[in-house]
Amino acid sequence: MTSLRTGKVTFLLLATLFVLSGCDDAIDIDAHRRGTADKYMIAAANPLAADAGRSILANGGSAVDAAIATEMVLTLVEPQSSGIGGGAFLVHHDAADGVVETYDGREAAPASAHPGMFLQDDGTPMPWPKAALGGRAVGIPGVMRMLAMAHADHGVLPWADLFQPAIRLAKEGFAVSPRLAGLLAADTEMPEIPSTREYFYPDGKPLKAGDTLRNPALARVLKTVAEHGAAAFYAGDISAGIAETVATTTANPAKITAEDFASYMAKKRDPVCVTYRVFRVCGMGPPSSGGILIGQILGVLNHFDLPSMTPFSAEAVHLIVEASRLAFADRGMYVADSDFIPVPVAGLLDPRYLASRAKLISPGSRMQQALPGRAGRTAWHFRAADGAEKGLSTTHFSIRDRYGNVVSITASIERAFGSKHMSQGFLLNNELTDFSFRPTSNGHPVANAAAPGKRPRSTMSPTIVFDKAGKPVLAIGSPGGSRIAGYTLKVILAVLDWNMHVADAISAPNIVSRGGPIDIEAGTAAESLKPALEAMGHDVRLREMTSGLHGIHFTPEGLTGGADPRREGIVLGE
Repeated sequence: MTSLRTGKVTFLLLATLFVLSGCDDAIDIDAHRRGTADKYMIAAANPLAADAGRSILANGGSAVDAAIATEMVLTLVEPQSSGIGGGAFLVHHDAADGVVETYDGREAAPASAHPGMFLQDDGTPMPWPKAALGGRAVGIPGVMRMLAMAHADHGVLPWADLFQPAIRLAKEGFAVSPRLAGLLAADTEMPEIPSTREYFYPDGKPLKAGDTLRNPALARVLKTVAEHGAAAFYAGDISAGIAETVATTTANPAKITAEDFASYMAKKRDPVCVTYRVFRVCGMGPPSSGGILIGQILGVLNHFDLPSMTPFSAEAVHLIVEASRLAFADRGMYVADSDFIPVPVAGLLDPRYLASRAKLISPGSRMQQALPGRAGRTAWHFRAADGAEKGLSTTHFSIRDRYGNVVSITASIERAFGSKHMSQGFLLNNELTDFSFRPTSNGHPVANAAAPGKRPRSTMSPTIVFDKAGKPVLAIGSPGGSRIAGYTLKVILAVLDWNMHVADAISAPNIVSRGGPIDIEAGTAAESLKPALEAMGHDVRLREMTSGLHGIHFTPEGLTGGADPRREGIVLGE
């Protein structure tokens, strides 16, 4: 399929060369959008982070080892998207025993949280941008506990060694990337916040692409955690510093206690796996809705012959969109933190239930209304309404090590620069705005309402696909808020049903529906689908959609990787 490849990248890089600090040569980003390898591979959203992961893999590290090094560097060089002040979900495949494990490092609400925490005095929801700024939206960061848990299970190299690339870069400095510079120039809130103004806006002006940026405060934090383990992040000066930042801000001050940090635990969750054609597709379960969304859509599409259709034709897009609308209807009704709300995962993914949902789809016309179904016997009284677009500045990276182990990990601090507040050299998340702002709807409690210790619903969708023999076929995921599942699904379908190169599948136009209109990526050849889809009854919008897909395709010839041209990621391997 070539006719619908991206005609215009939605976020054009300002430069094609990115200089790796400490290296003699520059990496040509465009030349590393795709790659092949035999031993190991990483596809990540920033060249410095990808290089850190590659160095760990080259030294015999595991996929989890490389993930830790990569995320620590991303905290430094891609602070707008993720970091140790946020959370993550990780899917791991163990080559030795074939086991798939999923790790939940999602942020948790502090004890001070309550269902109406984002309501104004008159009972109406706060405007989302106002709610996202400052202390109230900050959840207990989970990424460090999660990575420590995964390392205990699957690490090969010493924990402390994995922090050294980030510590070195933080001390010596790195070149500010074009994407970071562009986002800083466009931000109007951070220049008003002392901690972020001092770091990102020296002399009152935003950092420019190519400026050298050092972060000694983050180097100290990483050194402490490297030497004393993840527990050091959740006690002592580091956690106290986070709590002070949250409490003393003039923007939505809030209370986080030492007990909130001490009680936070990363968790292993049951993977969500479905059969699609001859493949097994595995992802995250609650509190992420990503694995369920993708599983439901694929389960419905099992009943249609997509492989025989022209890739991304109006006929195929119509079916994908209708299946997506049904899945998002169920998501709104049922999916939240399963530690607090019974989520009928088995019922939602039951092949018989999905077959009944497929019968609601007409190949030639849009269903009038996509309603939630009766999946299982629980949660009938819940009805969760989705909020504004969230999590747009998340990051994803995929890794395969020399031992055959695979990691697919999506990490986030939610919106660009999270809460816009910095503590000890790292930005704090605003993930609690992923809770539903209205705690009730039509007189019924909402599944995704806030509560102490609860984790807000996410759409992050780290995914690993396996063949019928249980061998990995594809590792994929993306940032993009509630569009994440749609972005990830695009690549899964393109690779599995239409045999596209993973890099071409990533570059293909984004076409997504989250239950309402169809969003088509503006400036691409997919715009030509608009008349045909409208003739079927769809409401079609053209808009920019900055996905950040990074994937690895496992082929008989070896490893093939792709990095999203809409961001500044690359593929490295050997």
